[in-house]
This record gives sequence, structure tokens and C-alpha cells, in this order.
Amino acid sequence: MAGDSTVAIRAIFDTREAADLAVEHLVQQLGLSRPDVFVQSAADENTSGSQASGGDASHQEGPRVDAPLGGDIEVSVDIPARQIPAANRIFGDIGAMRVSRGQP
Repeated sequence: MAGDSTVAIRAIFDTREAADLAVEHLVQQLGLSRPDVFVQSAADENTSGSQASGGDASHQEGPRVDAPLGGDIEVSVDIPARQIPAANRIFGDIGAMRVSRGQP
């Protein structure tokens, strides 16, 4: 695969916190532009992840109801093929449940 070709890469996380951290690492370590990195529900319904963390965690008065836990979070970005190993390391270090590649 040529170093100049572009590849779509997607990673699935179980918390919004992990997805946001992945975005920060992609931007800071790989020099990607933040508007080029997309975060969305991995399913058809809105969700903040499938596990509570950070602001989504339960509090003394009970769990937050404004942050539905109904599915996983997908981070996707089109990157140069030469950056795939670095992106895979970032996703793995942060705890991605799955990483896949495809055409941009």
C-alpha cells in the first residue's frame, strides 16, 4: 500500500470518555485536524457509550439521565496509510474494542 493513499479507519469504544481521548491523541500525536475526526454512535440510536465513566458515572443522587447508555461510540477518520500503525497503537492503548479499515 502506497504511503500517500488514504484509508478510513474506525474504532469502537464503550465510553464517550475513551472516544474523546482517542480524538485528542489523534490530533496531538498524528497532527490530524480535529474537524476531520468524527465521533458518533456506533448504532442507530443516540448514546454516550455502553458503560458509565467520568461525567456519565453515577452520583449520590443517582445516575445521570441526560446521557443515555445505549450502545458504543465510533471514532472515524481518513488518514494516510503510513499512519495506520500509529493510529492502531493509539486506539489499542486507549482500549478500543474493535478497529477496522476501509475505503475513505
